[in-house]
Amino acid sequence: MQKKGFIIVLVILALIIGGLVYWNLSQRQELNEMVEQMTIEKEELEEEYEDLAIQFDGYQQMDIHNDSLQDLLSREQQRVQDLLEELRQTKASNARRISELKKELATVRAVMKDYVRQIDSLNATNARLTIENQQVKEENQQVRTRNEELAQANTELTETVTRAAMLEITSCTLTTLNKNDRKTKMASHIRKLQFDFVIAKNITCAPGMKDLYARVMTPSGEMIGEEENKLFEFESGEIPYTMTQQIEYSGEAYNGTCYCVLGENDEVQAGFYSIDFFCEGNLIGSFPFQLKK
Repeated sequence: MQKKGFIIVLVILALIIGGLVYWNLSQRQELNEMVEQMTIEKEELEEEYEDLAIQFDGYQQMDIHNDSLQDLLSREQQRVQDLLEELRQTKASNARRISELKKELATVRAVMKDYVRQIDSLNATNARLTIENQQVKEENQQVRTRNEELAQANTELTETVTRAAMLEITSCTLTTLNKNDRKTKMASHIRKLQFDFVIAKNITCAPGMKDLYARVMTPSGEMIGEEENKLFEFESGEIPYTMTQQIEYSGEAYNGTCYCVLGENDEVQAGFYSIDFFCEGNLIGSFPFQLKK
């Protein structure tokens, strides 16, 4: 009877041991499968980082006429290289860190998209200015051809007097306002742009009422408030303006303020903008500014 009971105990122990061995083998196989899957994900993540690094290299080769943006690109490029090196040294079993590096990749991509948009905006502005400059050059060439008989001395004198009589805006500051005319820095709340400018003293310029025009350009190279009936004369032609204001100029320094009211459907983009001031057919001031998210 005791022998029979002993045999039963042995059988039970054998079953328990067998179950433990089977469970251990199953857990080890599951762990191996997880490590194998994480290894694949790690390799794919490395490829994505390498592709992003190549993209940064491509943009660094471009001729970007903006030192600040160039420095930002360089810092983000180094950040990608550092994260890629850390990923390569991270074990495939460290799922937590690999997940964090994947989130870092998404963040860098979002930053890069913003930089690409800014680069495209700069390229669009440069292309626009190139076309306008070419048009101005062609018009000036036509003027020079028509006036070949004029004496060089008279030409130089005329140009000197014209430049001396031009108004010049020496400074311009931006204040962003919400719909209640209160200051705000949140792009989504901005409904009005307030520009405070200073026109330099110029006793050569004839005093009196002056029509001041301003063009506000967005990061995408479009003009705010562009309408077919809002045109003014510039460089032997007509171009659209964002806003206009009549001022009384006495020859002394003039402090003025103008407002750009956004339409209900206008969306304020974060990025680099510019405002150009014109008076009496001349560009008298140009200033860049940035709106952040």
